[in-house]
Amino acid sequence: ERRWELGVRPTYHRVDTCAGEFPAATPYLYSAYESETEARPTDRRKIMILGSGPNRIGQGIEFDYCCVQAALALGEDGFETIMVNSNPETVSTDFDVSDRLYFEPLTLEDVLEIVERERPEGVIVQLGGQTPLKLAEPLEALGVPILGTSVDAIDRAEDRDRFAELCRSIGAAVPPNGIATSVEQAVGVADTGTVGYPVLVRPSYVLGGRAMEIVYDEPSLRDYFERAVRASPDRPVLIDRFLEDAFEADVDAVCDGRDAVIAGVMQHIEDAGVHSGDSACVLPPYLLKDEEVAEMKRLARRFARELGVVGLINVQFAVMDGTVYVLEVNPRA
Repeated sequence: ERRWELGVRPTYHRVDTCAGEFPAATPYLYSAYESETEARPTDRRKIMILGSGPNRIGQGIEFDYCCVQAALALGEDGFETIMVNSNPETVSTDFDVSDRLYFEPLTLEDVLEIVERERPEGVIVQLGGQTPLKLAEPLEALGVPILGTSVDAIDRAEDRDRFAELCRSIGAAVPPNGIATSVEQAVGVADTGTVGYPVLVRPSYVLGGRAMEIVYDEPSLRDYFERAVRASPDRPVLIDRFLEDAFEADVDAVCDGRDAVIAGVMQHIEDAGVHSGDSACVLPPYLLKDEEVAEMKRLARRFARELGVVGLINVQFAVMDGTVYVLEVNPRA
């Protein structure tokens, strides 16, 4: 806000793909603080897509694929597509995918500047993984229209207390769990007969298993808090009973806010506890019973309808001793 008050605003310049040999009008833009700008927004209907940013374990090329397909589909429907991504290694940053590409970090400040210049009808945040998803709430608070699943629905799935309430409302079984904002609170949660060791501990609002660990006793739990996370009321740590020797499965679906279509049920080869990015999957599942698969599909549809998902949804399950447990719900690609 202070920068805007002082009139310090970035300008945007095109990447010169011909090294000055002859004029080259490219749709690649980057920001600089100069007097002139080469960005030329049009009056066409336009949609902005936030990409996935740098690739890392748990956030890779699959999200970029979704962004590319969305850009191509929007183009076919007559929309001008604005891609925001900072990773030149991705397909979404190719010259023929979007009408304009901004090579900018996926931060609130940088995205707001582009929104202010382009004035899109809406912004799609659900296709690039957790990085753009975290921007949904602050963008909406500043008046930027978010397309697809509502920000409140995203929060219901991400916030542990609200998610537990959602699971209770639809009768979905979840592993015994709790949240902690300090190491002493975490020890109290894990030591209870309801939860008990071993526990799976992880920060909230993360993707890709970052800082996730299986803990078997109190000394290991205290060590985890000292080296892996900084818990606080704003950044609670999630503590779940670890389901040893359970089968894990993913269900992907697409929903229009009312009806959900199941795209597939994938079973992980490795036991639950191995991140899906490190686990091979098979489709259709080969060891799950028909009634277990049917229950997963039923619950995935219920979650999609209850959340009012508009777009994609992923639900992760674990099956142990004939019981289907919900691990998490991701209202995104």
